[in-house]
Amino acid sequence: MLMVCSALLPTPSLADDAGLIVSAGTSHKFNKKLTAGFDAEFRSRNNFRTAERVSLEANMSYKLLPWLKAGVSYALLIENNQETLSYHDDNTYNNWRPSYWGVRHRFNVMLTGSYKVQRVELSLRERWQYTYRPSKMIDSFDFDEGEWEDHEVKGKGKNVLRSRLQLDWDIPKCKFDPYASVEFHTSKKLDKTRIIAGVNYALKKKHNFKLYYRYQLTNGDPNIHMLGMGYSFKF
Repeated sequence: MLMVCSALLPTPSLADDAGLIVSAGTSHKFNKKLTAGFDAEFRSRNNFRTAERVSLEANMSYKLLPWLKAGVSYALLIENNQETLSYHDDNTYNNWRPSYWGVRHRFNVMLTGSYKVQRVELSLRERWQYTYRPSKMIDSFDFDEGEWEDHEVKGKGKNVLRSRLQLDWDIPKCKFDPYASVEFHTSKKLDKTRIIAGVNYALKKKHNFKLYYRYQLTNGDPNIHMLGMGYSFKF
């Protein structure tokens, strides 16, 4: 049994990963200041081979000033948590926890300031993010005992400050609008940095398509290259 389990375990690697992000959403502008919307998103990892997350989000924003906007949102995250493998001091296997699907709840409060010079807009968004993971019972394999046992993943909450600086360029007589951004995720330390470059394409003011590349540098985990594509409809 131990030999079979050992053969199934992956070889740890810190090489860069790659994945895909596909999203779709809709929004409605009630007046010049208030907008609400709904978004759905799918993500993959493991060089596009493994589903990582499906999320559903409801959001609302309000323009406080012509250059300042506030927003709130709630997201339900259904995530495929990666497997973990622990070792004894002599490097023999201790415990294996296979990958499993779990739920997380995420709340966001945002404040975005923007400044436009001709056709170039610079914006800074500060987002406070709180994520709660409920406790869950899963199976893990104890190599010392040679058997499966119940393991509780305890509930946990986490606060993160996300600071994003973005540049948007409105090209004259062109429906493709390029943009670039850098975002820092900070809790007790800098957890991750995201660098994004992409384009937006608007069709008849109601349909918006986007295509982008995102490189994520993560503290302690493999960095990841992401290809993203999305669609949104305004009504």
